[in-house]
Amino acid sequence: MDREAEYVVEVAARHEIADRVIELRLRPLDGDLPSWRPGAHIDLIVTSRVTRQYSLCGDPDDNGMYTIAVLREPGGGRGGSSYIHNMVHAGYRLRIRGPRNTFALVDAERYLFIAGGIGITPLLPMIRAASARDTHWSLMYGGRTCASMAYLAELGDLSAHGAVEVCPQDRTGPLDVEKVLAAQPAGTQVYCCGPESLLAAVEQYGATCLSESLHVERFAAPPPDPSAWFDEEFEVDCVKAGVSVRVPPGTSILQALDRVGVHAAASCMEGICGICETVVLEGIPEHRDHVLTPRERVDGNRMMLCCSRARTPRLALDL
Repeated sequence: MDREAEYVVEVAARHEIADRVIELRLRPLDGDLPSWRPGAHIDLIVTSRVTRQYSLCGDPDDNGMYTIAVLREPGGGRGGSSYIHNMVHAGYRLRIRGPRNTFALVDAERYLFIAGGIGITPLLPMIRAASARDTHWSLMYGGRTCASMAYLAELGDLSAHGAVEVCPQDRTGPLDVEKVLAAQPAGTQVYCCGPESLLAAVEQYGATCLSESLHVERFAAPPPDPSAWFDEEFEVDCVKAGVSVRVPPGTSILQALDRVGVHAAASCMEGICGICETVVLEGIPEHRDHVLTPRERVDGNRMMLCCSRARTPRLALDL
């Protein structure tokens, strides 16, 4: 797998759009940026050691500008958001990779969008697309307060095409996802992005009635459950490279491959960005990512190298 191309962009504009949320508009220094569709995200290479994924929330038809929104995480998070808020202003140059899309909008007759806080960003282009196609859609949007919730004005305009329910927690309490999911007609495609507590609730309540039409995107991996893991040594055959390597416990497939000179593209190292997705030719993966759907996991013909392992003694990969 080849490493993704990188692009240098310049911050054309920076705006504060909600409490602790800034919007950055990024333009290329030369030519156009790659095209993208709703649900796509980019890697923002903040520093030599810090890379973060941000959803594109602008116009997919504008190859001359990318738009992202960045929440300043409480306590500084993992360092990326604080740096961006403190250091990145108009004229600042950054490197990006992508875009890639592990959260694509499928064709449907009706959609339910559920957003928590900054999770509105990947859903906003989807809502615009559904509105443009005159497709039935509704949005449940939660946040701490109205002041902390980005893009409320635009969503108010879009409400002429669909139903928008704004639920600031200080007024309405937590989102009642069980109630809203239970009320969805068959065939509704559900898209959800937000904090882990929201995603876990949506996955729990949607597991029975909406499992085939539920799509979630995470900004960070949830805490692992080691009791459910297979963590024995196994062998990986790289069919194209003609190389085999043993992967011991505590070592990722990516790390093992790197030791024998087989380099695969990777970014998040948590199984959430999808860049290290690889075709499985033989063997059964032990999936630990948060990208593949339940059906894709059962099919077992793709896996994420940064976090997943093997249920069989050997995996043959298309590398």
